[in-house]
Amino acid sequence: MRDEVDELVEAWARERPDLDLAPVEVFSRISRLGRHLDLARRDAFTAARVESWEFDVLAALRRAGAPYELSPGRLLRETLVYSGKMTNRVDRLVNKGLVERLPDPDDRRGVQVRLTATGRAAVDGALDALLNREKQLLAGLDPKQSAAVADALRTLSLPFDR
Repeated sequence: MRDEVDELVEAWARERPDLDLAPVEVFSRISRLGRHLDLARRDAFTAARVESWEFDVLAALRRAGAPYELSPGRLLRETLVYSGKMTNRVDRLVNKGLVERLPDPDDRRGVQVRLTATGRAAVDGALDALLNREKQLLAGLDPKQSAAVADALRTLSLPFDR
C-alpha cells in the first residue's frame, strides 16, 4: 500500500539523494493524519452541537471530577491557551449556560469555573460522538497494532510534554 507521503519522499529522494528522509516518513504522516483527525473531530462535535474549543474546556472540567470545577489558572494549564483567550472562552460558555463562575472559597479575589448540568450533558454527548468516530478510524488496526501505535506516539510526545 502506498500513500501521498511515499510519493513526496520519492520526489525528494530524486531531487536530494544526499538527505536521510526517514523523519519525513514519520512526521509528514503524523501531520497529514492530524489534519484528517481535526476534521473528523469537528464533525463529531458538530453532531453533538459543541465546538472543539468548547469541548476542550468542558472536558477539562468534567475530568476534574465532582463538583466539576477548576480555577481559571488550572484551565489554562489543562487547555494550553493564554489568559485572555480563556477569559473569552469562559464568558462564552457562561452565556450558553454550560459553565458558571463561582467565588473561590479559599481566595476572596478568585473564582472557580464550574460545569453546569447542561454543560455536563453537552460534554458527555460530545465525548460519546468523538469516541464512536475514533473507533471507526481505528477499525483497520487490531488491538495489538493500536497499542503499538499509541506506545510509539507516546515516546515521540514525551519530550514535548516536558
